[in-house]
Amino acid sequence: MNPRLLVMAVFALLLSLLAGGARAEPPLTLVQTIEMPDVPAGPYADHMALDVKGQRLFTTPQAQKAVAVLDLRAGRVVHTIRRFVNPHAILYREDRNRLFVTDGRGALVVLDAGSYRRIHSIPLEPNADSIGYDSRTGTLYVGNGGDEAGKPYSLLSIIDTAVEAKVGDIRIETPALEAMVVSETQQRLYVNMPEDHRIGIVDLEKRALIDSWALNLARRNDALALDAEHHLLYVGCNEGDVRGSLVVVDTQTGKEVQQLPLGSWVDSMFYDPRRQRIYASTGIGAVFSYQRGADGLIAPLPSIDTAVMARTSLFSPDLDRLFVMVPRLGWTSAKVLVLKPQ
Repeated sequence: MNPRLLVMAVFALLLSLLAGGARAEPPLTLVQTIEMPDVPAGPYADHMALDVKGQRLFTTPQAQKAVAVLDLRAGRVVHTIRRFVNPHAILYREDRNRLFVTDGRGALVVLDAGSYRRIHSIPLEPNADSIGYDSRTGTLYVGNGGDEAGKPYSLLSIIDTAVEAKVGDIRIETPALEAMVVSETQQRLYVNMPEDHRIGIVDLEKRALIDSWALNLARRNDALALDAEHHLLYVGCNEGDVRGSLVVVDTQTGKEVQQLPLGSWVDSMFYDPRRQRIYASTGIGAVFSYQRGADGLIAPLPSIDTAVMARTSLFSPDLDRLFVMVPRLGWTSAKVLVLKPQ
């Protein structure tokens, strides 16, 4: 081929590739930033809950030892609930206007979500952290105990949120429990056992651990999301300081069917049923997104920049928004990033 024609052809190919890349839309775009100016410096913030009708977002800035209430319409903090030692996870029960907050000291704190008054605390073992909620029965499951509590086992405490009392415990022989998700149709709870690199399967009717699945494609499983329609469990694994893995597990067989790259320090993962996507917030400063294709395979989408240690998030299908919590760290102020799926 004529060298001049070859150069022109290569140049045309590059232009077409660049043009194609320019047409690709990111899976998420930033539509709102809500600053939290009173939060002191600290690397951690944990999980959130949402009042859809009232347009309130409940957050847990751990450095503040408080629950901060954000008005999404006004775009600001409207109340701070103090006197926590180490707030972790929140359940908002709309029909009772109640907040249930795990405190790492060893309690589930119950609050009136209108006045923000403390009603009482339900005693648990230290290291009370992750939760799973069965909305059909109003039952809340709370992970607590384990090695951080000086115990060789962990507990999945069963809370009746109607009577606001603990009604039982499920003992699991593992040093720690992390993220969990409830399958209401199966009446099962899937829970991460990161020290064992396994996923526990709890029968909610029997109130017992009935099985556990080993992870072979990755280790240190900390985040979970469930696609009940397609019988898939998405498992976020923190394998190193920077890199981790997303492992896809078939819930009908317990087998790993796919592994994809993921940033490390992942702590929250959600499935978007409308778009058949997965969103995972990581501490390396990015939200990773994935798309389920017509062939059933999961493919990565472009990641979205957030902030260092912005590893917890909340996706609301009702509002069609992903909320990402950013702790105050260095020159980064504490804030919530509101992202809209494209």
